[in-house]
Amino acid sequence: MPAITASRYLVQAGWDSVPHLDEKTKKELLESTPPHLREARSKGIPSLGSGAIYPVPLSAIEIQPFQIPPFWPRAYALDVGWKRTAALWGAWDTSDWSLYLYAEHYQGQAVASIHADAIKARGDWIRGVIDPAADNRSQRDGERLMADYVAHGLHLTPADNAVEAGLYKTWQLLATGRLKVFSTLANWKAEYALYRRDENGKIIKDFDHLMDCMRYIVMSGQKVASVKAPTVINDAYLPVGDSVAGY
Repeated sequence: MPAITASRYLVQAGWDSVPHLDEKTKKELLESTPPHLREARSKGIPSLGSGAIYPVPLSAIEIQPFQIPPFWPRAYALDVGWKRTAALWGAWDTSDWSLYLYAEHYQGQAVASIHADAIKARGDWIRGVIDPAADNRSQRDGERLMADYVAHGLHLTPADNAVEAGLYKTWQLLATGRLKVFSTLANWKAEYALYRRDENGKIIKDFDHLMDCMRYIVMSGQKVASVKAPTVINDAYLPVGDSVAGY
């Protein structure tokens, strides 16, 4: 037992020091604990929470692109800023509601109409979510900005921006293999590799536009997700328009 002073000692206790915790319970506790907190909670090792926010290797979640089935609902998330505006598209496999991130938009110093055109080019029927208070804007200014994008033809809904809840839910999907990303998303992969907390456990808010988008999709995307609805043209069904998929 290491002494701190003549009258003070440091005692470090982990789950192995607690007799009533059996191996099954410890395994369940470990699986429900975010990776960056596992040593602190299971072994009693002090931690300030620094390091990667999603310590899941890219090799475990990166896949080769494939044709998204037309019956999978899709949505995108939008993070707006003058230096960088980003959008991220996701599709859900309805058999188990796994999320596939398949496309990105990443451009800076452009007006709303430029970004809106690029987003609509990937499917003007696809609905999106946006944080109206992002980029240090007031809620009112954010709502006006969202209205500006809506005026340019985007279907947008405010996203749930509960940060820690969103990080935890995203980590759960990553850790259980229910979130995959196409290998063609170069900017997403660059941000993912650097997304981290500082020595005080705070998120480093730099180079994280697509990481925010991913969190918005996880928290709010299914609520607005849609699929192309068929319409009859010359007695043939063609996929145009849209219909809400929801949960």
